[in-house]
Order: sequence, then C-alpha cells, then structure tokens
Amino acid sequence: MADPTLTTISRGDLEATLSTQGGQLMSLKKEGLEYVWQGDATWWKYHAPLLFPMVGRLRGNRAQTAQGPTEMAQHGLARISVFEQVEAVEDRASYVLRANDDTRALFPFDFAFWVSYALSERGGLTVDLMVENPGTVALPFAIGGHPAFNVPVTPATGEDFSDYRIRFARPWTATSPTLDDDHLWDFGDPMTVVEESDVLPLTHRTFDVDTIMLTDVPGDMATLEGAKSHRGVTLHFPGFKYLGLWSAAGDAPFVAVEPWTGMATCADESDEFEAKRGMELLAPGGVFRRSFTIQPF
Repeated sequence: MADPTLTTISRGDLEATLSTQGGQLMSLKKEGLEYVWQGDATWWKYHAPLLFPMVGRLRGNRAQTAQGPTEMAQHGLARISVFEQVEAVEDRASYVLRANDDTRALFPFDFAFWVSYALSERGGLTVDLMVENPGTVALPFAIGGHPAFNVPVTPATGEDFSDYRIRFARPWTATSPTLDDDHLWDFGDPMTVVEESDVLPLTHRTFDVDTIMLTDVPGDMATLEGAKSHRGVTLHFPGFKYLGLWSAAGDAPFVAVEPWTGMATCADESDEFEAKRGMELLAPGGVFRRSFTIQPF
C-alpha cells in the first residue's frame, strides 16, 4: 500500500493537515499551537478518524443486512481505507471513498462517502460529510466524527487534565447508557452525567466507564476548555443527535469529542443492521449531508 498523502491548508493563523489515509484530520494548529492529538500509540494511534458506515461496534463485529451479512470492526470502513483526494487549495481540501471490492467484501453496498475540510475567516474548521447512494437498493449507514484533542493543550502552563471541563450552551440534566462487557450500549441502568448544570468537570476517572454518550445536546454545541489557560475547542454539530466523549485507559492526555448520527449496537437490539438505533436508510440516488465545525481558541 502506498504511503498516505498529507496536505496542509491554512487561513490566517489557522493551519490544518489532512491525510488520504481515512480522510482524517491529522493536525489543527492556531498560532502554531497544536490542538489535535498526535496519535501516540501508547494510548491510541489515531487523530480524528471518520466513522462510516457505522458508529461503535456490532455484536461480535457481525450483523445481517438486506444484502447479506456484514462483518466490520469498530467504527466501520472509513478509518481503515485510503481516500481519493479530489481537491486541495489554499484553505480547503476534499476526499472521497467509493465502494470497491475490498469494502463490498465487508459491507455489501455501493456508496460514495465524501469529506470536505474548509477553514473559515472566523477561525474555525468545518468538516462536511456527505453520503451518496449510487446503488439500486436502500443504503443503511450512520456517520460520525472522532476528533481527539490534547489535554492539556498547553502543558507548559502547568495545567493538568483535571483543570479541563466540557461546557454546554445552557444548564441541563443528561444521562448516558453504559457499555457492557461486549461494548454494547445498555440503556437499562443509565448514569447521570450532568445534573442541572452547564459544566461537566473532567478527570481521568470520568472515563473509567469508557465512553459517555449524550443525546440532544443543547444548542448542538460543546466546548472543551482549560480553566487556567482558557484554551480549548468549541464544536458545533447541528443535525448530529448524539455526542460521544472518550479518553483512553491509562490516563491518556487527550479527550475525544465526537458528533454521531448513530451508535453502537445496543444490548436490547437484534443483529439486523438496518434496525439499529440512529440508522439512516438512503434511497437509491439519494444524498445525505451533515457538517460540524471545530473552533480552537
């Protein structure tokens, strides 16, 4: 396999580096300061992978579709596939993954999965995701982003992981299902994550449960910020019903803030792919589109 092609785009004091491997964001710098996790495999080798045609895991990595069986590892095909770069100019770039023999062996559908990155004059990076169905049958899928951010962003200031928090648009009460031993969501015993507050304080112990999943986040936005440095990122994710929050075991120095349209298989679900919670069914010839924005500060 050829080495991935890296492309750097810039606008003002913002710079982003992108890769054909997974079509993923590798770096996001503002005034030279790196915000994106740099993929230390001690904890997690990725940076900001794209999730398609599913989010999370299937039971036993397998499911049944209307077109036959599917077998995919966690988060699907996109992050392990090489995308074609279709545009690269000063402040934007775009990529596409089209169904091929390798993808059909795991997921028996035709598709085109596009991602475009654009830097704005307001200092943000917009990630535009688009799914096309060139096939003759309905295409089932979910999509998501999985950007991980350095915590702390500025270690030289003496900030610690526990100086960080997630801030929401307004006070609210939120619960999350828990993950069972098979990494399936269990809605039977939800945990309260936020209670009449606009802040979720973070420690490494916050992620002893692995992933937190929030539903219908107020204002479709969340901010990861340091209380001392006042550095962090704000994500805007209209049209994404779910938000995942995750950090790797072993006190990893990052937090992933993940907009999703779907989720892992749930403990109370069957193994029918099309019936999973949050699954889209895109008609032949149809187009589905969602965007989220990362704004570092």
